[in-house]
Amino acid sequence: MYSNGNNEPNVWKGVVAGAIGGVVASWVMEEFQAAWMKVARHRQSQNGSNETENSNEEPATVKAAEKVSETLFDHSLQNDEKGWAGNAVHYTTGGTSGAVYGLVAEFAPAVTAGAGVPFGTAIWLGIDEAAVPLLGLAKGPTEYPVSTH
Repeated sequence: MYSNGNNEPNVWKGVVAGAIGGVVASWVMEEFQAAWMKVARHRQSQNGSNETENSNEEPATVKAAEKVSETLFDHSLQNDEKGWAGNAVHYTTGGTSGAVYGLVAEFAPAVTAGAGVPFGTAIWLGIDEAAVPLLGLAKGPTEYPVSTH
């Protein structure tokens, strides 16, 4: 049965609910990563390790925002613009991924199996592990420690 109760897909409901879910998931992801990195830095300091190899590297979202800004607007982002521009890329990607999930779920409810974890895993692999390195926004997945993924 479809989400609107009459055996027909409700495209707008799926897209809007998915987009909202994607934005919320993007926020949760950001908060989790911040906590994870805080713990990792604490553990490194306790172990006397000084692994800062990737800490000076700009996030892929900022690099993507810079490319969009330069390509579409012929504008180089200033340092004070990079934070919000990177966030715009992050939340747009999450919202769009969620909207696609919601749309697909309306027509193929099987995609919601496992609370959408297989779909989310496919999105992560496709975007973060494949597209981002292929676009030159980050090094390949094997060049980062597992804890970064």
